[in-house]
Amino acid sequence: MCPVAARKIAHGNLSRYVLLLTFALALAGCGAGGTASTPVDGITSARPQVIEPIAGVQPTSTTTRNRYGDPNAHATPLSVVRHELSLEIVAARQTNATYIDPLQYVTVWERTDQGVDAILPVGAPILAPCPIKILAVTPDWYAGQPLVYFELLNGPEAGRVQYVAEEITSIARPGSILQQGEAIARFARTGTGIEYGWSTPSGITLAVATTGYEEGEITPAGRSMRAWLNSLGANAGPNT
Repeated sequence: MCPVAARKIAHGNLSRYVLLLTFALALAGCGAGGTASTPVDGITSARPQVIEPIAGVQPTSTTTRNRYGDPNAHATPLSVVRHELSLEIVAARQTNATYIDPLQYVTVWERTDQGVDAILPVGAPILAPCPIKILAVTPDWYAGQPLVYFELLNGPEAGRVQYVAEEITSIARPGSILQQGEAIARFARTGTGIEYGWSTPSGITLAVATTGYEEGEITPAGRSMRAWLNSLGANAGPNT
């Protein structure tokens, strides 16, 4: 082989070698820039991690609330709504109308406490001092005896609430309107006498709601009631 031919062959081999080397480097660069694959051994050797709860942190609820409310709920019966409305106090305007003594049949006046205590003949009525609305009855207010409270609908005390409690029976129906002089209730055959006093619209005695009350204590609310009765000619006497 002549020297010129040998140099051509050697040059050709060198060119192919350079070309192969360049191609190999290009492939290596593409692999470095791409996303590496996760070995299968890495997947099979992975273990689940337990997430411990943090004290004081409430878990996130995945329950979806019904924004339209309870689909099984039922509307309050109209009869119940009407009954509840019938027990509400009414807008009573103060007037110059006069009251009558509601305790005209008292035979014995007793102590002043939350209200004024008294004794009547069996069956004697406790009278409405003016037109009134019976608000509600508490069946077991004291020693198994009831309390009824009612709103005064006219006169200087219009809108205020009174009560009569304990030894009473034949109580007027809640929600009813009584005219002046009609019977709110009647004196029962047995019991602890009656108590007549000022009330709150919710049926709590005014004495308890304002100054509190301990058994036998003369309260400002009781003094006020005795003075009110005396102003109507009840002759209830002084506070005792």
